[in-house]
Amino acid sequence: MITLFFICLSAATLLPGGSEAYFIYKLNETPSLVYLLLLVASLGNTIGSFINYLLGKYLREFTIKKAYFKKKSVEKAAKFFNKYGFISLLLSWTPIFGDPITFVAGILKYNWWKFLAIVFVAKFMRYGVLAYIYVKIAT
Repeated sequence: MITLFFICLSAATLLPGGSEAYFIYKLNETPSLVYLLLLVASLGNTIGSFINYLLGKYLREFTIKKAYFKKKSVEKAAKFFNKYGFISLLLSWTPIFGDPITFVAGILKYNWWKFLAIVFVAKFMRYGVLAYIYVKIAT
């Protein structure tokens, strides 16, 4: 479980990589723990996104200077976030677009409690869909 947590956490940060394959592997290995796996993966991925939020809030210029995020991507995500607000955080689970959105939420100093609640819902739905598809295919 701890490995799943950290893989999901790192997948949501600036580090390259994904967590879906390992999540499915763990589902296959222990299908009776589907709800626990779903919770662990969602928490790990949410905390990873919160790291992006904190980077945006406290280290914006540094992360852009070090090219963790491209300035153009941050500007595009900021425009989207300003237009759609918290609803855009529901897209935090998406590849490529999700990480900059969580970073921009930090830059804009979006309420961190709301951020965590919305991002957790998005991440939970993401892994929930994966689990649902896996169960439907495996049975």
